[in-house]
Amino acid sequence: MSLLCETASLSRRRLLGLSGSLVASAFIPKFARAADGRDPRFIAIILRGAMDGLSAVAPVGDPTYAALHGDLALATSGENAGLPLDSFFSLNPAMTNFARLFGKGQAAVIHATATGYRDRSHFDGQDVLESGYAGPGKTDSGWLNRAIAALPAGQRIAPPGNGLAVGAIAPLVIRGPAETLGWAPANLPKPGDDLTRRLLDLYTHTDPKLAELLRAGVDTQKLASGAMAGMDNSDHPNDMVLQARGAARLMATDDGPRIAAMAFDGWDTHENEGGAKGRLFNLLTGLDGALAEFEKTLGAAWGQTAIVVMTEFGRTAQVNGTVGTDHGTGTLAFLAGGAIKGGRVIADWPGLKPANLYQNRDLNPTTDLRAVLKGLLADQFGLSAQRLEKDIFPDSGSAKPMQGLIRT
Repeated sequence: MSLLCETASLSRRRLLGLSGSLVASAFIPKFARAADGRDPRFIAIILRGAMDGLSAVAPVGDPTYAALHGDLALATSGENAGLPLDSFFSLNPAMTNFARLFGKGQAAVIHATATGYRDRSHFDGQDVLESGYAGPGKTDSGWLNRAIAALPAGQRIAPPGNGLAVGAIAPLVIRGPAETLGWAPANLPKPGDDLTRRLLDLYTHTDPKLAELLRAGVDTQKLASGAMAGMDNSDHPNDMVLQARGAARLMATDDGPRIAAMAFDGWDTHENEGGAKGRLFNLLTGLDGALAEFEKTLGAAWGQTAIVVMTEFGRTAQVNGTVGTDHGTGTLAFLAGGAIKGGRVIADWPGLKPANLYQNRDLNPTTDLRAVLKGLLADQFGLSAQRLEKDIFPDSGSAKPMQGLIRT
C-alpha cells in the first residue's frame, strides 16, 4: 500500500531513496536532449485522500449541482463565487494562479475522470493510481518509473535514469527497476566532511557499489544545497510550495532530473470540507502555490514542462451530515505547464441527476485517467501506444491515448 505498508527493515535501494540529506540513488550525468532539440520536463503530483472535484472545479451550469452539493457548492456570484473557466465550469477561488495559467493557455482541466478502479478504498485506489495496473495489490513498480525505463534512446540519459522522487518516502508511482534520485526538504543534521570521507573509504574497500552510490548522493546533495542556497522559506510556510520550490530548482539545472513525482496528503475531507473557504480552500491554495512555484523557478524550462495533478478517486456528489463528502468515484485532473495545450475544460459531462450518478451517489467517470496519462507521455516523450499499453499501463487497451494535450 502506498501510505502505510512500509517494511521495518530498509533495503539498500530504499535507504538511498529516502532523502537528499545524505545520499541519493544515482549520479545525474549531463542530460541528453531529444533528437529534435527539445528538453521536456514532466511532473506527477498525487493528491492523497481523494479530492472533491465538484468543489475544485464546479459545474455551475448543471441545473442539479447547487442543490446536490449544498453548502459546498460554488456559485456564479456572491460570497461563494468561483472563478469562471467557461460558461459551464468555475474554478475554486483558491486557485488564482491556475486561473491565470488557464487564461494564458497553459493549464487545463480533465473533468469526470477516474482510473479503472471502482471501489472506494484509499489504499487500493492509490495502488491502482500509482502502479498503473488495472487492479490493486501490485506495488512492485509505478507507471512513471516504467516510463523512465522505456524512454527512447534520444531522450534517455545513461543509466540509472533521470527521475526525481520528492519526499521522505518515494511515491509508488516513481518506484521500480529504473533507479531514481531521491530528495526531500529535511531538517536532519548534515554529515561532516570527515565522516563522509571515512564512509567513502570504508565502502570503497567493502562495497564498491554502495560507495559509488554514496559518492553520487554527496554530489547530489551539493547540487541541491547550491540550488537551495539563499532561499528564504519564511514567506512560504506551506509544505507543498517548499517541495515544489526545491524540486523545480533541481529540475531547472542543465544536469538535473527531467521527470519528478511528489505526493501531497490531507485531501480526505469527510468533515467540514468547505467550498469557497475553509479546509478544501486551504488545500487548494497550497496546490495553487506549488504550481506557481514551478512556473517561477523552472524559468525558461517552464515552456517545455507538463504537470499532471491527480487523486485516487472523487467524493460523493451529495454532502454528508458533517458538512463534508465521503469516498466517491469520478473526479478531475489538473494539467499545467508551458507545454500544455490549455485554456479548456475537457469533459464528456455525464450530468448530476440521480439517474446519471454512479451508483446513485457519485460523479460518473466518463474519461479513463490512463488515457490522459498515456496521451501526455506519448506527446511529451514519444512513447508509442504499444509500449504504453504493454509495459507502462498493462491491460489498458480500452484507454486509448488522448490526443492534443501537448503543444506541438
